[in-house]
Amino acid sequence: MESFDPAISDFLSYIGSEKGLSRNTIEAYQRDLLQFCEFLKDRSSRDLGSITHDDFIKFLDSLRKKEYASSTLSRMLIALKVFFRFLKKEKWIPVDPTHLLDTPKIWQLIPEVLSIEEVEALLKAPDVESYIGSRDRAIFEVIYASGLRVSEVCSMNIYDISEDSVRVKGKGGKERIIPIAKSALASVDEYLSRFRSDLGKEGELALFLTPKGKRIDRVLVWNRIKFYAKKAGITKPISPHTLRHSFATHLLENGADLRIIQEMLGHASIATTDRYTHVSQKHLTDAFSAFHPRP
Repeated sequence: MESFDPAISDFLSYIGSEKGLSRNTIEAYQRDLLQFCEFLKDRSSRDLGSITHDDFIKFLDSLRKKEYASSTLSRMLIALKVFFRFLKKEKWIPVDPTHLLDTPKIWQLIPEVLSIEEVEALLKAPDVESYIGSRDRAIFEVIYASGLRVSEVCSMNIYDISEDSVRVKGKGGKERIIPIAKSALASVDEYLSRFRSDLGKEGELALFLTPKGKRIDRVLVWNRIKFYAKKAGITKPISPHTLRHSFATHLLENGADLRIIQEMLGHASIATTDRYTHVSQKHLTDAFSAFHPRP
């Protein structure tokens, strides 16, 4: 879009010279705006004044489908709102098309959540008669049973798991002990007893290994969950974090206290956990619309 380049240059100059923003912040704004510009080029050739509210929604939705983090999407939204507010003020455009978009604090980009039936289908997808299948089933069970981050699962050692709980180190090295479901323990026991011949060794053995004896990493888990989601017929965008989100949402929908969920997820702020109330509220709204005799 031809009018984008001078408008972006004008904006970057403004936030640098008049607002005194740091170089890193200015570069981040520039990257976000250029990415939006590229998205519009792929769709059609239009000028700044013809951009609509719908363009922003489709842009952010395209990023979400590519599994951008919610924090990244929120940052993108902030950049777009600040930029178009500036364009309106400087008379580049007659109307600010972002004025109908809520701020990120209100407009939560809700993570994708699996239904209980989809979780069951995913957990049943691995072939537990093989080493890889048994390991993968145990990994998914542990993530869903305790709401762990994929990095926490990858770093777990055998002695971090007990008869009723798991011990993990979260962000900032903060340790927490979380209850674990019996079904997850059963999957871990099956994997260890059938396929791990190294359990007699001393030391902190990695819980989940590749066939070559290396500790698993997040890329491996990401690829495996994609593979099994396709096998299970799940069409939603899915990642290891989807199981964590589903864990929290299902707990909340079944009456768990938000503070308990916060503790289990290892969130430093209740505000981070609070987005799951939005997921639960959507669930209630959908149920109301589906079953109330006079919706």
